[in-house]
Amino acid sequence: MESPTGTADPCGTTDTDATRLYARLLAEPGRPPQALGLDWDAPRLAAATAELRALGLLQPTAGHRTEPDSAPVDTAAPIGTAVSVDTAVRQLLLDADTQVTALVGALRHARDAVDRLHTGYLPVQQHHRSGTGTGTDLELVRGADRIAALLEDAARGARTQALSLRPGQDLSGPALAGKLARERLALAHGAALRTIYPAAALRRPAVLAHVRELTGAGARIRVAHSLPLRLIVVDARLAILPAPGSGPGGHARAAEAAVVVREPALVELVVELFEYFWSAAWTPPELGPEEEDMTDRQLAVLRLLAAGLTDAAIARKLEVSERTVRRLVAELTAGLGAESRFQAGVHAARRGWI
Repeated sequence: MESPTGTADPCGTTDTDATRLYARLLAEPGRPPQALGLDWDAPRLAAATAELRALGLLQPTAGHRTEPDSAPVDTAAPIGTAVSVDTAVRQLLLDADTQVTALVGALRHARDAVDRLHTGYLPVQQHHRSGTGTGTDLELVRGADRIAALLEDAARGARTQALSLRPGQDLSGPALAGKLARERLALAHGAALRTIYPAAALRRPAVLAHVRELTGAGARIRVAHSLPLRLIVVDARLAILPAPGSGPGGHARAAEAAVVVREPALVELVVELFEYFWSAAWTPPELGPEEEDMTDRQLAVLRLLAAGLTDAAIARKLEVSERTVRRLVAELTAGLGAESRFQAGVHAARRGWI
């Protein structure tokens, strides 16, 4: 019986059960497992099949119902059709785009609800509470001066973190200087500052110099190809969004009106949207590595992970315990701001580490 342990062949291809099964399915499409010459037991075949399905490399054949990964594999029936890696990658990206669209849609729905609450229901509440001194969790702020004062107060009050997406904005010298001053205030109070810019914005020397100053002051900066809207979150207690109808992505009249949200559930939704974009963004080469240099062992683990080796195989190659490998993988994933091994590999590749 073949060994289930993953090994690397001289061409650099990782030889695992899943890659062997994938190669057989490409060479002999439509044939059941028992006809592929794989002398594997049912659990081993099920594990390899589940991995191919998870990566989108295996699609059900016409009329075949996909069973749960835990279900035994019928070795006498075709298990599916192998698809190209390009097709699997496109589907993964499409799924990610669908998730982003859903999050953005939910946020826009929340903003519309905020507008309706403010215009239709807030006056009723204020009338009911008149004389009590009770505040509100929603506020519409109009005017560039009032918004600037709001941002100043938010920066002064930041104590734990300040998060922001920065699509189209005023990139003039005075505007960048004011933004730098506000963010230095937050950093001086010990707040962790994380900001995402459009990658194209860093082509402007003034913006790149500004971002380098922020990085030098302790901020963490990443870039993305595109951002849906401008947002700011302070200490997970306050979020600032462009008001409905104020222009997409911070353009046009976005500087003239803003919605201030203090309702915890809505602020949590904004934080979730930010974290999604943060996990998919990357540190631009112009700023250098975001985290401290990796140790030789961490780099070795990262490269072996990228090659598709299991924790057990990595442990044998590095002559350490599987528990040590799991700890190193967890550290790498967290350090790269990733939510999975696959995502950690993507971030590492973008930085040129693998």
